[in-house]
Amino acid sequence: MDKRNHDGMKDTMDHKFMPMFSLSTGAGQEVVPGVYYYTNQIVNLCCIGTPDDWVLVDAGMPESAERIVEAIEREFGHGARPRAIILTHGHFDHVGSLVDLVDKWKVPVYAHEAELPYLTGKESYPEPDGSVEGGLVAKMSPKFPNEPIDLGSNVEPLPADGNVPHLPDWQWVHTPGHTPGHISLFREHDRTLIAGDAFVTVKQESLYKVVTQKKEVSGPPRYLTTDWDSARASVEKLEALKPATAITGHGQPLIGKELAQGLEKLVRDFDKIAVPDYGRNVKRK
Repeated sequence: MDKRNHDGMKDTMDHKFMPMFSLSTGAGQEVVPGVYYYTNQIVNLCCIGTPDDWVLVDAGMPESAERIVEAIEREFGHGARPRAIILTHGHFDHVGSLVDLVDKWKVPVYAHEAELPYLTGKESYPEPDGSVEGGLVAKMSPKFPNEPIDLGSNVEPLPADGNVPHLPDWQWVHTPGHTPGHISLFREHDRTLIAGDAFVTVKQESLYKVVTQKKEVSGPPRYLTTDWDSARASVEKLEALKPATAITGHGQPLIGKELAQGLEKLVRDFDKIAVPDYGRNVKRK
């Protein structure tokens, strides 16, 4: 039986708390002017703007809405409420608290058109690949939820021209591979990039590296990435932007030379660094 709230939304992430944490859990800071990030367990969320006018990017882990609101209110003040929520994609760790936050704030959600089936209850993501090469997190991944949430009429497609609602200085960039409708956000004037999971700055398959947050530019999480050719093209597209600062979905922000060298290496050695040696979605020649 569907459990829907009064707005017609269905929260399939309800009661699916996962006890996964890192040394960065609960940490937050302003990385560049107007861009604040917060680590919810093992995943990063971003607030873009000022306390009176801001947008949230992604919505964290299941059963985390109260902690997310508390972190935001510590930074932006009691009752802080975004103009909208932008999604890089709809995997469980990026929409885990989304229905609860939309229900609280009554704000619209925007995502790429290709991601809408996973946000309106129409289609489940492929099951996570526990057979993929990697560490303990990869082996645990079949337990991660892959069913869609249903936001009903509360979600809209992003404008086709690349503009981002309520963020006139930003553009969205289609970066598929990890999911069909994955996007990243880029601000040209200071070359700030919010990459989602197009690439990350921690080896997300390794529990040790997730917990310790050891920095390294890596490809998208292997156990949920279905199209490695598209993932490679997306990393190449983002490297070509020459970002000066990057906040990714997992791991710590990177800036300057460390970011540039890490991205260049990832592009150059993508098959070695990112693509697993084996797994359900690997097509090795």
